[in-house]
Amino acid sequence: MDIVALHHVQLAMPAGEEERAEAFYAGVLGLERVEKPAVLEPEGCWFRRGPVELHLGVEEPFSPARKAHPALVVDDADAVRGRLEAAGAEIVPAPGFGGYRRFHTFDPFGNRLEIMAREA
Repeated sequence: MDIVALHHVQLAMPAGEEERAEAFYAGVLGLERVEKPAVLEPEGCWFRRGPVELHLGVEEPFSPARKAHPALVVDDADAVRGRLEAAGAEIVPAPGFGGYRRFHTFDPFGNRLEIMAREA
């Protein structure tokens, strides 16, 4: 048996905050909002860019993931950092490793995200 891929990562969000999620994940990070299958609960939202899928599901009571996080590999960390800073997102520097530059940020709900880019 082999695990052949990671299909998606899911983070929690508070109820009724889909517009804020879309403004951040689509507007700032450039992911495309995609429709959830009709068989799933109507709350929450999904995003995709290429093979990367990130799902946000409503959790009550809501508690953000402050340590656990997805790590998004980008082609231009400086550009992403600039977009995040312009949107007022917190940037937390992190030491590079394994040939990657990286930093952490938080979505509008307080979920931690890691942004990584290969060193030149």
